[in-house]
Amino acid sequence: MRLMERSVGAVVFRERKELEFLLLRYGAGHWDFVKGNREKGERSKETLLRELKEETNLQEVELVDGFKERITYFFREGGGLVLKEVVFYLARLKNGEVQISFEHTDFGWFSYEECLKTLTFKTAKDVLKKAHNYLIKEEG
Repeated sequence: MRLMERSVGAVVFRERKELEFLLLRYGAGHWDFVKGNREKGERSKETLLRELKEETNLQEVELVDGFKERITYFFREGGGLVLKEVVFYLARLKNGEVQISFEHTDFGWFSYEECLKTLTFKTAKDVLKKAHNYLIKEEG
């Protein structure tokens, strides 16, 4: 049993009439961002790009410089507690259509307000707020 798990995730967005954020519905039923565990020897950004391709088939993204948000939480696995750390980056979609993997049951592009209502976990909502504020400040 692992005591600590490290993952990398992305707040993926595109610019239409307004900013839209990509959310995935996981098999357990919750809505969250693209994320996955780091594999041995991978750097964070390598994990991010691999997970993005595996989970959504998106490959043409631009990582937004200067945004990096870390969250930690506990979950139960095999009767024990696991500490999970997830580092999130901001990724602007340049091109491509989402094709979800077997790990997910649905996806959607949501406005900021819709995203806040749809995300399941408070930690994800906090990451979204920080990402949105960063985009407004940096690119506003």
